[in-house]
Amino acid sequence: MKSIDRYMARLIALPLLSTLVIAAMLLVLDRMLRLFDFVATEGGPVSVVWKMLANLLPEYLGLGIPIGLMLGVLLAFRRIATSSELDVMRGVGMSYARLLRVPYLYAIGLALLNLAIVGYVQPKARYAYEQLRFELRTGALGASIKVGEFTHLGERMTLRIERSRDNGRKLSGIFVHAETPKGDWIGVTAATGQFLATDDPNVIIFRLTNGTLIHNRPEFAAPRTLTFSAHDLPIDLPRFGSFRARGDRNLERTLPELAILGRSGTTEEARDSSRAEFHFRLAEVASMFLLPLLGVALGVPPKRSTSALGVFLSIVLIVTYHKVNQYAASVGELGLIDPLLALWGPFAIFAGLVIWMYYTLAHTPGGQPIGALERVAGKAWRAISRRMPGRRRELRPA
Repeated sequence: MKSIDRYMARLIALPLLSTLVIAAMLLVLDRMLRLFDFVATEGGPVSVVWKMLANLLPEYLGLGIPIGLMLGVLLAFRRIATSSELDVMRGVGMSYARLLRVPYLYAIGLALLNLAIVGYVQPKARYAYEQLRFELRTGALGASIKVGEFTHLGERMTLRIERSRDNGRKLSGIFVHAETPKGDWIGVTAATGQFLATDDPNVIIFRLTNGTLIHNRPEFAAPRTLTFSAHDLPIDLPRFGSFRARGDRNLERTLPELAILGRSGTTEEARDSSRAEFHFRLAEVASMFLLPLLGVALGVPPKRSTSALGVFLSIVLIVTYHKVNQYAASVGELGLIDPLLALWGPFAIFAGLVIWMYYTLAHTPGGQPIGALERVAGKAWRAISRRMPGRRRELRPA
């Protein structure tokens, strides 16, 4: 029997891992384009994109792991069913419950992993992602200086750089205009320049070479002009407000934090929103224990049929259940329905549907939970095929 378990483990592993990789790649590519556009607009370094994508991976895995488990089990049972291996296993006395041993080992391990992701890793990664967005917008990542544009550093300094080379280490075509609280103003043009750090994190030195400095003051009869080969110009970095503390949003709270706030929140709104998010995450993880049953029920097609309707229907069911849970969580946050009832009510309905489908397949002679849908889909496809161009040939006299 151990050889059967190893065989089932291999059949499930390949589609499961493939689904996780493909889903993550598709989601990352979709978000990557928007992040590149956002970072380019803010003038930030490209490395920030990879950090932001890394912080989004836990969220994508939280969605991809249930789908990967579902398709892994479904495609494994579909393969042994269409190749008649399932009939042989059933003929030697192996029940569906026995065949579900390996799928449930996968389900337990992946459910624990998903619980760790959505309960602890994802909230902190979400906070880190929002912090990177804040730093980009405020210029804390060095995104405030853009080549070829006039950049305002605070209220009294304007800077323009024509060209930048060597990752910003070599700057050329420099113009600086600065004002002082006493009413002075300084205009500087220089051929090249370089930013240097100082002991004060709020001040940097802009070392300019081969340029001209103009200094004007109200009591001067004419502005003073200075030509220099090297000049150090101190620049006060603009000060920005610190990023908010983690936990201002429920998405950034871990499961223990949500449980504590749900019991001891200062307002009823805070308690309801925390309880809704808490039960939403638990219901999503608990639904993974139903996926092996659903995979078997939809993965075994009717006899003499190779229809893939079950694959399509499984994805529809998972996505629909997820969207229903999101809507129920939003209703629970508003306090219209108790979050416990709002989240676990749909779970009970989904569990009842899955258990009925599995029971119909495993314990009803000749039972097929989606047999009626298979017949309707088959008739619809035959009707469409008859009307497709090239399917019918007209008989012409010789």
